[in-house]
Amino acid sequence: MIDGVIRKALRIIPDARGGVMHMLRNDWPEFAGFGEIYFSLIESNCVKAWRRHTRMTMQLAVPCGAVEFVLYDARPDSPTNGTLQRETLSPDSAETYSLLVIPPGIWNGFRSVSSARSVVANCASLTHDPGEAESLPSDDPSIPHIWPGK
Repeated sequence: MIDGVIRKALRIIPDARGGVMHMLRNDWPEFAGFGEIYFSLIESNCVKAWRRHTRMTMQLAVPCGAVEFVLYDARPDSPTNGTLQRETLSPDSAETYSLLVIPPGIWNGFRSVSSARSVVANCASLTHDPGEAESLPSDDPSIPHIWPGK
């Protein structure tokens, strides 16, 4: 695991009429604050990469579909500098329905591994600030990962 990244199993409470899916509570130790909540839609087999926030903590869950997240630690002073981490989240099972917390400074990208559109929910610790994040193309050679189909 990359230093500072957290993966926490979440509960799905089943109900014959439809279930309740937990994502985040402000009394959990993983809660990094609230700036805004947004949903990122991603079509099947599409990639959204690479992005790195300088101050924001991302608090992510996948309530619909299945998404593979790839994280890369390029922080010079981190004990896990140079580490690549992959996590797949989906609501399909107790093992894959999880909260993924990504601290500032971690490069991240994701792709839908579902046959249909997937949804990523982010309870961001800060409100959107276009100057607070950096981006790289999905095939940037500075990150040691090749997305399928690239």
